[in-house]
Amino acid sequence: MIDVQMAENITTDESSLGYKLARYWLPVVGMLALMYWFSTDALSGENTRGIIEAVLSWLGYHPGNRTLFKINYFVRKCAHFTEYAVLAALLFRAFRADSAYRWRLKWALYSLAVIVGWAVLDEWHQSFTHTRGGSIWDSLLDSSGGLFSLLIITVFSTKRQTGPSS
Repeated sequence: MIDVQMAENITTDESSLGYKLARYWLPVVGMLALMYWFSTDALSGENTRGIIEAVLSWLGYHPGNRTLFKINYFVRKCAHFTEYAVLAALLFRAFRADSAYRWRLKWALYSLAVIVGWAVLDEWHQSFTHTRGGSIWDSLLDSSGGLFSLLIITVFSTKRQTGPSS
């Protein structure tokens, strides 16, 4: 009798609004907070260059300033693309929540709208920092990372499950 009541309580708890908020939206809020910190002076180009230089030095590679600049630029742009791809996946997961459906266009569109909005706000925020600057091109790169992730989700979510051909 007690086991049945516990199972009913667990089911009820898992379907509660608080549970859904914590499970699906807390990771989104955490990622947004992390991205906000990433766009401060703490991770300016000069600071990431120093980190990259230290890692490469530890690996026994000592590039010149020009090469180090190119590596830093590439790593930073890849990081922008990747962090927005992760955010898009988290947003899509949050909008989907416990739905029995795997994919809905509105979830992808809502996710993309948040991605584009956050990308623009992120660059605007960077324009107020001492060592960073805002760029519409970075907003486009960020948004393309989110769009890429949503396209991958779409392909895998809408792919038909076909059995082996006879």
